Amino acid sequence: QVQLVESGGGLVQAGGSLRLSCAASGRTFRNYAMGWFRQAPGKERDFVARISWSGGIRYYADSVKGRVTISRDNAKNTVYLEMNGLKPADTAVYYCAAATVATERSYDYDYWGQGTQVTVSS
Repeated sequence: QVQLVESGGGLVQAGGSLRLSCAASGRTFRNYAMGWFRQAPGKERDFVARISWSGGIRYYADSVKGRVTISRDNAKNTVYLEMNGLKPADTAVYYCAAATVATERSYDYDYWGQGTQVTVSS
């Protein structure tokens, strides 16, 4: 089992920045690739970014490319999502997830956090 706890969400004005964190505990964090997803009210859960176990491979959704950076610190068992230039369309609950092989598909992930709310005002 891997337990994931997100933090860092909040209310921010358009154009602002937030840094989300996801702290992992349980089984060895470095064995897992990690992903971030988001879900807006009434919509499906969408892929945002993913990172390989070593941090050497990163991939972003087109909707956030250039504005978002995913990173991880295996010594701290934590993955981060740095978001800049936030838009109202970025408003959603953001979830981190762990997988043995990270993809853009939510069903490939084995463990999920409870989510953290990000609200961007116009």
